[in-house]
Amino acid sequence: MKFVKIATYVLLAILVLLQYPLWFGSGGVFAVWSLNREIAAQEQENARLKDRNQALEADVNDLKQGLAAIEERARTELGMVKKGEVFFQIIETKPDKSPAPRKSGK
Repeated sequence: MKFVKIATYVLLAILVLLQYPLWFGSGGVFAVWSLNREIAAQEQENARLKDRNQALEADVNDLKQGLAAIEERARTELGMVKKGEVFFQIIETKPDKSPAPRKSGK
């Protein structure tokens, strides 16, 4: 009877020792879960960067192919105007929000 108890504890200890690398080792379940999360995050970042690269590539192609994109950039980013055009700048004044002066009661 005592031998059966000792054998049970020994087998249980061996089982726990064999399970430890499966769950907590370098190739264990938790490490795989962590790597899967990192892979998903990296795939999202790659997709975002791919979209950005495609937009930049489209801008480069527009600039290489025609003058319309160059003219648009010159107008918006540099404030340039063509010869013969007249540039009007309208400055809107904001109403004065300061309180009206008080009249003294004397």
